[in-house]
Amino acid sequence: MRINKLLSNYGICSRTGANKLIEENRIIVNGELCTPGQWVEQEDNILLDNKNIIEKDKIYIALNKPVGITCTAEKTVTSNIIDFMNYPEYIFPVGRLDKSSQGLILMTNDGELANNILESKNEHEKEYVVTVNKSYDNSFIEGMSKGVQICGINTRPCKVFRISEDTFRIILTQGLNKQIRRMSKTFGYTVVRLERVRIVEIKVDGIESGTWRYLTIGEVIGLRNS
Repeated sequence: MRINKLLSNYGICSRTGANKLIEENRIIVNGELCTPGQWVEQEDNILLDNKNIIEKDKIYIALNKPVGITCTAEKTVTSNIIDFMNYPEYIFPVGRLDKSSQGLILMTNDGELANNILESKNEHEKEYVVTVNKSYDNSFIEGMSKGVQICGINTRPCKVFRISEDTFRIILTQGLNKQIRRMSKTFGYTVVRLERVRIVEIKVDGIESGTWRYLTIGEVIGLRNS
């Protein structure tokens, strides 16, 4: 595999972060400076800052993200999720939840598991509770359920359930950028509150806004097998 993927799988840094380490000549493979995108084997002698790389213990966290925090590992972004958590080890968000939204986001250093969760073809469920700016009728639910054309593509059919006159529950199996907001806007509605309450079998229940908990072994196994 490429050095970037290996370092990500080992929980050392992101694939993008690996490029910076290579540019700074901090990685040596079999006695020679590593080159960008270099292919490596696990059996290779790989040094980071002249020390053998060691696979980190995997970290799996469920965070209830508040409104105003941006789901990026880019430290130059104001109110980024890494600074917000201030976790002592390298972790990154699995996917995104836009700044104006709140709710469940998974944090990990396991690149392989993250890619499995984000892979569109796996159709992992993500559930949201959404409030719009005015009451809606059954045609809105039917239209949202069948799929909507946004960003030049049709969204997958999804499950939508009425909660109240202006709030609904929606279950998606894809994660387009600001998908629910754009879907709602197609029908003339503006989202005023959006909370993600579930990712696969992981629920936000019991996690107060701005706090987090570690996933259980059973939850991690469930994600790996999903």
